[in-house]
Amino acid sequence: MAVPVPGTALPVTSVESGIHVIDTAFQRDQFDAAYLVVEDGRGAFIDCGTSLAVPHMLAALEQAGLATTDVDWLVLTHVHLDHAGGAGLLIQQLPNARLVVHPRGAPHMIAPGRLVAGATEVYGEEEMQRSYGSVLAVPEQRVVVAADGHVVPLAGRELLCIDTPGHARHHLCVWDARSRSWFTGDTFGLSYRELDSERGPMIIPTSSPVQFEPEELRHSIRRMMAYSPQAMYLTHYGKVTDVQRLAADLDELIVAMAALARGCADRADRHRCMVAALTELYLERAHAHGCPLDDEAVVRVLATDIELNAQGLACWLDRDRR
Repeated sequence: MAVPVPGTALPVTSVESGIHVIDTAFQRDQFDAAYLVVEDGRGAFIDCGTSLAVPHMLAALEQAGLATTDVDWLVLTHVHLDHAGGAGLLIQQLPNARLVVHPRGAPHMIAPGRLVAGATEVYGEEEMQRSYGSVLAVPEQRVVVAADGHVVPLAGRELLCIDTPGHARHHLCVWDARSRSWFTGDTFGLSYRELDSERGPMIIPTSSPVQFEPEELRHSIRRMMAYSPQAMYLTHYGKVTDVQRLAADLDELIVAMAALARGCADRADRHRCMVAALTELYLERAHAHGCPLDDEAVVRVLATDIELNAQGLACWLDRDRR
């Protein structure tokens, strides 16, 4: 059941196995999730949204009956700002917590200047301030570098971190054997509740700038599926099941997106070509899925992702040609 956070209209939803889904309020409702895992009175956040989401993270703690001193970990799937932009500010509020991050991501959390500059180049200064707020450094002594196979202990509950490139080279996913679920960041794609149909969730990959690598992403998904997961907890958005079907859909779409990008590669209007081709591809999927929205509404839900996916595909094409 969705329970309002005091002072907001945003839900923090408790689900089975001590996992709490937190809407970070980034961009729109049910767009960007972070998670709180609670075990025997101890807590671990997985991703945290932007600095503007910190009040929601603290409200989730209060709702779960935990104090800030009860949090041992903040685990980042990767350092894109919609997942990690608030880490520096949040860690200031959690005196006993340490930050767990991929080896390639750790330097950007300790000294976030290059990360902010790169995001500003993509989004612009005005959008950075409006959507992301301040990005603060995390003290180096509070950072734990999680190589492939690193285990985060949470009151006897082990959270396994594995290296999952494809969306980004600094991406890890977190396996929770207790719930037989993955916290997937962006590796297992995007699935918005507005697009759900009688068949369940619809899913698409995310190729946003600047490190999309289709074959690596397909491999990462296969590696995750080898654990026979019962559910995936996505950043965008929430818990999904029927993971075998969704994994097959993702694999097919990754191949299709790479092919359409190559088809647009030599066009003078390459970006426009890819936006149009992605829009057509996703609308075909929505129709086949029985999505309840009309085409205009589907495109409105996916507009930001279509634009970012086109940009990311362009980065991949340019890198692949070098």
